[in-house]
This record gives sequence, structure tokens and C-alpha cells, in this order.
Amino acid sequence: MAKLQVAIDLLKIEDAIALATKVSPYIDIIELGTPLIKSEGLSGIRKMKDAFPDKLVLADLKTADAGELEADMAFGAGADYITVLGATGDATIAGAVKSAKAHGKGIVVDTIGVKDRVKRAQEAIALGAEFVELHAGLDEQAEETYSIQVLIDEAARAGVPVSIAGGVNLGSIAAVKQSGVTVAVAGAAIYGAEDPSQAAKELKELLEA
Repeated sequence: MAKLQVAIDLLKIEDAIALATKVSPYIDIIELGTPLIKSEGLSGIRKMKDAFPDKLVLADLKTADAGELEADMAFGAGADYITVLGATGDATIAGAVKSAKAHGKGIVVDTIGVKDRVKRAQEAIALGAEFVELHAGLDEQAEETYSIQVLIDEAARAGVPVSIAGGVNLGSIAAVKQSGVTVAVAGAAIYGAEDPSQAAKELKELLEA
């Protein structure tokens, strides 16, 4: 059964916790987005984990160097997962994986900006990542030609555990699920909704259908 992850790109941890409180009954993984991490630092991770000890907390660090050190910092603050950029070197991913194994946690490799996401996903899993995020960032999604179908097709081809982030919503989640993802990541579809709790509930129901 695929997990549902909420990506929270708010800038204050109090607002993020308030949103997470509304949607937590339907969410498996709570992601502190990179802007939130940059705004609140490690203490934001700790506050979120303290508020939701029974949920998996993902810190979207997008680590590009010093993999083991940054992973140690985030895991020490209560994160269950951290992201490492797929565009970085294998040694950085391997260092983060070493830290994850020591803490009993997981590394997610984020393919934002990677040209061949499928190939890098396969390499990242071989290096010990728990799953790989096939990710079209906000800037890529804003391009006129963007379609989530590209990620859906890549997920079906990858043959390794992946998540999809980049336009997961009520209209696309059935196809996202069909592609065989481990995790579906919804951001704006939840935090931008008039009723985030209802949006999360509907997404979860479609994911479990």
C-alpha cells in the first residue's frame, strides 16, 4: 500500500504544525519542505517530531555535500528520513546512507534537476537509499509544457521504490498509484486547498481504493 506524504512549504513551524494537525489522520509522512527547514532549522524538525511522534517525519534537506554529517544532524533532531540530491556525487549519498543505518532511519534521494531520473533512481537504490523521489520542482511545474505524466511513466519504468512529487492531486493520484509508487507526495493539493483536511482525506481514499 502506497503511503501519502504531505509536503509543507510554509515558513513558520507553528503554521506547519497547525496544518499537520488538520491532515495527520490521513497522512503517513510529514515533510518539512526545504524553505521551512531553511527558515526554522533543526529545531523545526524537533518540534514537528515532538508534535507527531507516531508519524514519519521527512526533512527535505536536499543535501548536496557532507552527506553523513548533515544526515547525523537531522536524524539527531528527530527526522525519520532526509533527502539527498540525486545530482550530487555517489560519495555524498553513501555517507548519508551510512548515517541512516547507524540511526535506523532512511535516505530519500531527490532527483530534482537530474536529466535521467530513472537511471539515477536505480543507482541511488543500489547505494542504499530507501526510496527515490521522482521530483519536478515548483519552477519546472510552472513551465507551460509540464505534465506529471512524465513522472508517472518514469515510476512505472524504474523498477525500484520511488515516490512522485510534482503535481499530485485528486485528478492525478489514481494514475500515480497505478504506476507502482511507494509514496505519493502532495503539497499544494493539500496546503493550498480550502479545506486541507478534506483534501488529504480524499487523496488518501483514492490512494487506498
